[in-house]
Amino acid sequence: MKKTDLLIYRIATGLLTLIMTFSATMYFTQYEMVSQKFSAAGFATFIIYPMAIAKILGLVAIWTDKSTMLREWAYAGFVFNLLLAIGAHLDVQDGEYIPPIVGLVAVGVSYFYKHKTLKAPASNE
Repeated sequence: MKKTDLLIYRIATGLLTLIMTFSATMYFTQYEMVSQKFSAAGFATFIIYPMAIAKILGLVAIWTDKSTMLREWAYAGFVFNLLLAIGAHLDVQDGEYIPPIVGLVAVGVSYFYKHKTLKAPASNE
């Protein structure tokens, strides 16, 4: 495994972690504001807390890497969540679609480099 591949993976996963942690924190601490945004986008507000918990658990699944299946589902969940977020922000035209786009790129880079590091033979670099 190349050190640069591992560094890119960690940076992308770190960025994803920052975005998802910020999002989940907002869901818990700014519930009223988030609830209004969800309603404006046509989403049910009862999913706010479960979604925040799912984001945190998804990050745990990616960072701990205890289960390949959970890690893959976490990546898939983040892709679905971020695609819906991009669509919702574009639909309500609130101009807040850039963070989900950055998050989607971070998910793609993290996923790609995670698999690249898994396939690479161990080296003594």
